[in-house]
Amino acid sequence: MNKDIVRLNIPKKPSYISLVRLTASGIAYNMALTIDEIEDIKVSIGEACINSLNFSEEDEISLVFQIEENKLSITVSGVKEDIPDLLDEKKERELGLLIIKSLMDEVMFNEKGIEMIKYIEDDNQ
Repeated sequence: MNKDIVRLNIPKKPSYISLVRLTASGIAYNMALTIDEIEDIKVSIGEACINSLNFSEEDEISLVFQIEENKLSITVSGVKEDIPDLLDEKKERELGLLIIKSLMDEVMFNEKGIEMIKYIEDDNQ
C-alpha cells in the first residue's frame, strides 16, 4: 500500500471539531482499526484541536492524515506543548496533552504543531 494523504483545513471554531472527529473515525474505520483504537484517535484529535483553538494565532486549523499500511499519522497545526502559566485552564490543557500522549503510540511536537501516530497491529487487518 502506498501512502495516502488526506488534508483538511477548518475554521478556528469549536463547532468544526466534530467534523474533524468524524473524518478521523472514517479514516481509521477504513484502515480496519478496532472500535477502541478509533475512539482513542477521536479523543486525541479532539484534544489537539482544542489546544490549537486556544493557542494558534492562525485563522484556521490544518490537519494532515497520512495513511500507511502499518500506521496512521495525524498532524494538527497550532498545537503547543508548553502551556502558559497564567492561563486559567492550564491544568485542563495539560490534562489534554497527557490524554493524547497516553492514547496515541507516538506523539511529537514541533514549531508547526503536533504529530500523533497510531500503529496498526497485524491482527487488525
